[in-house]
Amino acid sequence: MLRWLVRGRVGPVWMWKALLLFVAIGFAGQLLGVIFNKSSVQTAGRSIFTSPDAQGPSLGSCQPHTHIMFLKTHKTASSTVLNMLSRFGEERDLRFALPLGYQLGYPLPFNAHRVKGYRGPRAVEFHIMGNHMRFNRPEVEKVMPADTFYFSIIRNPVALAESSFAYYKEVAPAFRKAKTLGDFADDPRKYYDPRLRNNHYARNLLLFDFGMDHNANFTATLAQRAEEMIRQTFRLILVSEYFDQSMILLRHALCWPLDAVVSFSLNARQQKLGGIGGLSGGWVGRVATAAGVGGKGGRSQAKTLTNITEEQREKLRQWNALDWHLYTFFNRTFWEEINRFGVAQMEEEVALLRMRREELAHVCLRDGGKPVEAHRIRDRNIRPYQSGLVKILGYELQPGLDNATRTACLRMIRPEIQYKDVLDAKQFPRPVAAQAQPEAQNKVLVVAAGGSLSRRDSSRMRERPMVGGVAGRTLEEGERDWDGHRLTRRNQTLIGGQDKGRLS
Repeated sequence: MLRWLVRGRVGPVWMWKALLLFVAIGFAGQLLGVIFNKSSVQTAGRSIFTSPDAQGPSLGSCQPHTHIMFLKTHKTASSTVLNMLSRFGEERDLRFALPLGYQLGYPLPFNAHRVKGYRGPRAVEFHIMGNHMRFNRPEVEKVMPADTFYFSIIRNPVALAESSFAYYKEVAPAFRKAKTLGDFADDPRKYYDPRLRNNHYARNLLLFDFGMDHNANFTATLAQRAEEMIRQTFRLILVSEYFDQSMILLRHALCWPLDAVVSFSLNARQQKLGGIGGLSGGWVGRVATAAGVGGKGGRSQAKTLTNITEEQREKLRQWNALDWHLYTFFNRTFWEEINRFGVAQMEEEVALLRMRREELAHVCLRDGGKPVEAHRIRDRNIRPYQSGLVKILGYELQPGLDNATRTACLRMIRPEIQYKDVLDAKQFPRPVAAQAQPEAQNKVLVVAAGGSLSRRDSSRMRERPMVGGVAGRTLEEGERDWDGHRLTRRNQTLIGGQDKGRLS
């Protein structure tokens, strides 16, 4: 009967055997795949941030620095550096000198009362300061301990001008008047009025951020004085074009583990991307600040607006002559520092840094670590803030991460504004009643006005625009800037004295 069924009705025996064999193979393959995938994700998730690779090469018996002041300069990959500081401090429950809004009174010279929770000298011990400010050393020293490690980062002024033009085109009047960066470079004084607010983005922006007179005409004496003032305060000046080498020097200076200086490029503008974590080649700056915006038409528009000739580049160097002097000087001292460190050792540690970045990107980031447009990021809480002509890219987390790994990965991709909010909420917990308010009343309003960001909601102090002032007090004409020069009022902004040959 069975033979009759097999031969006559159901088919030959060999067909059944083959069918059963294929089913068995398919089931086994599926089972092995599930086990392998589950094992690989969980193993990576459990060990990736606690493996020996996370520490990197030995640093000897030094102790990690926890009192740190980072002068966050504009368009220099500084958002990526600030993320490192935020991660390091959050993981160790350090206290941050946070702004009342999102920047420490910028573009006014920094005043200690702009720090949330500051109530006079030594009222609270702050460990890390890094949000945007116009540097003012005496006021910073009121907030930060005497053993604070000061550092900053600089960038080629021509590349910085290209990035600033795209980012602040609608903010700086000088850029807004010029059709293209080439037009501006050909005759900057045609478009530039030093009296207008936000035009500091258009000339010697580095010098301005360091707290000095960016409108002063170049002289060798003036340039050397600026250089010396920075050297007296800042123990390390990083160079954006050599970001990975900068991170190795910073790691050794701060005595930090390797993972503390591994990063994914944040605040990156959209362009043709290569490499892992938005990084192409050996440094972050190419992606973090290169010209270009999202969409085929957007990229073409930005390229047209910022495309300049070599002659125009030279004109921008002359227009930003004080910045150019600082860049060439500190670029030279940067490489002197690498030579003291050891070129061979630097190459070895940079290779380890890049390998570690790639490893973490494969664990943390979806789609191989490529940055994506903000609107494509499913989690609205990690969408980067958008500004100007540019489209700022962000990241999506790899699905299926365990809680500990997801927390560590999230810290690496959290945008600057959201990270400030996270740190603020930890240091200054809101009352339960405030947390229970309707969502509509707690929405954050982020206002971009001249590059200054402020937050307004019902649970915080009401922040009103203050002309020439800071929260809690008003800056009066005649007060002194960080180098001792008196402040004067010009176009509703307090600026340093314009005495010939003097910096402010």
